[in-house]
Amino acid sequence: MSWNFNDDRPIYIQLMEQIQLRILSGVYKVGEKLPSVRDMASDASVNPNTMQKALTELERTGLVFSQRTSGRFITEDRDMIKDIRDNLAKNQIEKFLHNMEEIGYTKKETIELIENLAEEMK
Repeated sequence: MSWNFNDDRPIYIQLMEQIQLRILSGVYKVGEKLPSVRDMASDASVNPNTMQKALTELERTGLVFSQRTSGRFITEDRDMIKDIRDNLAKNQIEKFLHNMEEIGYTKKETIELIENLAEEMK
C-alpha cells in the first residue's frame, strides 16, 4: 500500500488516516509491532518528526500504544478496531447515499443499482 498525500490537509493528519486504514484493513495486525518512526517516515517520504506527530496522535486514540523500550504496537482491542471500522464504513455509505441523491437517485434506486452490479460481478 503506497502513501498518497494531498495539499488540502496537514500531512500528519493524512498519515494518521492512512495508518488507521492499514490497521483496519489488516495490513498492520492486532498486537503487531509497528516499524520504527524512521523506517515509516522513510517509506512515506516524510520528515520523521511528522511521522512521530501522527503516531503520537494515534496513541491518544488508543489505536496504537508504546512500550518504553520496545517500540509502538497496534492495540489488541479487537472491539475498538471493529467499532472504528464500522463507523468509517457508515460514514462512507452516508456520503455515497448523499451523492447518489444529488444526482437524482432515491435510496431504493441506489440499492437496486448496487444489487444489480453485485450480481453482474459474480
